[in-house]
Amino acid sequence: MKKITLKQLKTFNEVAKNLSFVRAAEALHVTPPAVTMQIKELEAGTGMPLLDRRGRKVALTTAGEYMLVYVRKILANLKDAEDMMARLKGMEVGALNVGLVSTAKYFLPRLLARFREEHPGIEVRLKVCASREQLVTLLRDKEIELAVMGRPPKEFETRAEAFAAHPHVFVAPPGHELLRGEPVDASELEAYPFIVREPGSGTRKHMRDFFQTHHIAPRIAMEMHSNESIKQAVMAGMGLSFLSLHTIGLEAQNDLIRILPVEGTPIVRTWNLVHLPGKVLPPSAEALRYFILENVEPELAEHDSALLA
Repeated sequence: MKKITLKQLKTFNEVAKNLSFVRAAEALHVTPPAVTMQIKELEAGTGMPLLDRRGRKVALTTAGEYMLVYVRKILANLKDAEDMMARLKGMEVGALNVGLVSTAKYFLPRLLARFREEHPGIEVRLKVCASREQLVTLLRDKEIELAVMGRPPKEFETRAEAFAAHPHVFVAPPGHELLRGEPVDASELEAYPFIVREPGSGTRKHMRDFFQTHHIAPRIAMEMHSNESIKQAVMAGMGLSFLSLHTIGLEAQNDLIRILPVEGTPIVRTWNLVHLPGKVLPPSAEALRYFILENVEPELAEHDSALLA
């Protein structure tokens, strides 16, 4: 295995992650034939097939699965070494990988624009995850330095720092009969269809906990993986929903969606900044961590107060 190169390992890692030569090529900014060449050279160096290619489908062989474990350790150690060198130089430069649940995309990008003005040498690469499980996997596999999420993972040890309140509310289309100018008892919600996030999402869990506390069995009319799709369905009058307050700013301000004044709401959870405790954060990540902890809460508090007034 003396002829194995770092380029081959990075290429193999991307192919294994995407299970696609084409998507790996896009991620690495090379051509698919270049990816194929690197994989062939790696397999020649190991003396074993690492990938099973059947047409466009790609799967890891048993040897490939074992190889991937060590490749990821090598790449993670290399990134740690790079971070330590940057820390020793006191430099706030380079690329910083940040993962976030999809709900955070409604407020984090505009704050990162300010961060970039203050730290022009840092390139922040955002990875918006469709599910919490996807974000947890990225964090566990050390593919991101920081994660912005609600509930921190319980599957492995992390360091989580709460940086802002995260209210959740019930919403309805304008003109709904429950928008009568007085508080809505939770039991009244049982009579209406709900459009909800998929099982496993933090929003779905908070809604389930609320209904269980009030001994209510909601009528689930539809499950959707996207907050945008849910908002469109609510605006179309297809049902009520339970959403993060941070996802409905534009719709509420333009009277396209109304917040239902259900007793016991909003349900307030917290936003957390999460990273692995055993990993030394590079100066770029420490700079962003400090920026988020210092700046996000006042802006979100102002936003929340305006909508809940």
